[in-house]
Amino acid sequence: MENPYEQVHQSILSRIINNVERLNESVVTLNQELEHINARNKNLQLMGQMCENYHKSVQFNMTATNSKRGPL
Repeated sequence: MENPYEQVHQSILSRIINNVERLNESVVTLNQELEHINARNKNLQLMGQMCENYHKSVQFNMTATNSKRGPL
């Protein structure tokens, strides 16, 4: 005897599988975008470190040459 709910179960399973496949595609796209964002953030972090090191170097040189003045 055939299960009367088998067709309904198959339909629901196929919908679930289809939705999971679409979700996986979306997650892959999201991961790719996050990788791009992280690469850009890394460049910004390096630029920030360069600016900070430059500032420290200027402060040291101004102190060493007695050119440093107080804030305005």
